[in-house]
Amino acid sequence: MVGNDDLMMILRAEQDTETDTEAIARAFQPDEGLTAWDWGQAGITFLVAVILSRVLKWLVERTLRKRMDAALAVLIGRLVGYVVILIGVVYTFESLGLDVGVVLGALGIFGIALAFAFQDILQNFIAGILLQMKRPFTYGDQVEIDGHEGTIRAIDSRLVTIDTPDGETVMIPSATVIAADINNYTTLGGRRTSLEVGVAYGTDLALTREVLDGAVTSVDGVRDVPDPEVLFTGFGDSSIDFVVRYWHEPSIATFWRTRSEVGLAIDLALADAGITIPFPQRTLHWGTPPDAEPDDD
Repeated sequence: MVGNDDLMMILRAEQDTETDTEAIARAFQPDEGLTAWDWGQAGITFLVAVILSRVLKWLVERTLRKRMDAALAVLIGRLVGYVVILIGVVYTFESLGLDVGVVLGALGIFGIALAFAFQDILQNFIAGILLQMKRPFTYGDQVEIDGHEGTIRAIDSRLVTIDTPDGETVMIPSATVIAADINNYTTLGGRRTSLEVGVAYGTDLALTREVLDGAVTSVDGVRDVPDPEVLFTGFGDSSIDFVVRYWHEPSIATFWRTRSEVGLAIDLALADAGITIPFPQRTLHWGTPPDAEPDDD
C-alpha cells in the first residue's frame, strides 16, 4: 500500500512537472503588446551579433597566426565567434521579453535529444577540436592519412581536406582522422627512401658497393647529410641483394622524382661497370630414371 508520505511526494512531483512545462510554454510567449520596433530591434541585435562574431573571428585569427600555429589560431577564432553569437541570442530573447533561463533549460533538454540524433556529427565536431589542439599536422603539411596521401588544405570542426598529387580533393571526417595512423612527411624536414638492387652471383661486391654509392650521390636532390648508404641485405634466389638508402626533401613530388633519377643512375652506372642485374630464373634438370631402359632408337 502507498503511504501518505509517498502519495504526497508523487503529487508534488506531478505539480513540479506541470509547473516546468507551463514555465517553458510561457517562456516562448513574448510579452503582449510587442511592436514592429521590438521585433526589428531583436532582429538587429541578432544581426549585429553575427557580423561582430565574423569580424572578431577574423581579427583573432589574423593576430594569433603571427604567434602560434595557424590551425590553433583558426580554432580559437571560431570559438570566439561562437561565444559572440550565443551572447547575441541571449540578448535577442531578452529584447522580446522571453525568460532566458527557462529557454536555455528547454534547449538543454532538446540538446540531449539532438545529441543522440546527430551523434556522428557531434563526434566529428569534438574530434575536429581535439585535432586542432593536438596539432599532428597543420596547413601545407604533406601527409598520409587513412590511405590518402596529399597536402593539408583545410582543417575545420568536422573535416580535414587533402589535395592529392593526382589533382583530387579528399575530405576525411575528423573522427576517422583522429583514429587513423597519421604519417606526416613534413614535420622533420626530410625523408629517407630505400631502393633495392640485385646483382649477379660472381660479381665483385666491393666494386658493386662503390658503383652504387657513386650513382646515388650523383643524383640532384639526394642530400649529402646524412650520407647515402649502400648495404648488403642477403643472398637471394637469383641475385646478391643490396639496398640503397638516401635522404631528400620531404615532399611527395620530390620522393617520386629522386626515386626515378636514382633508379636510372644506378642502372647506367652498373652497365658502365659491366655489372649485371639478373632476372629471376629457374633451372629444370631432365634426366632418365636409373631403372629406366634406354630406347633402342
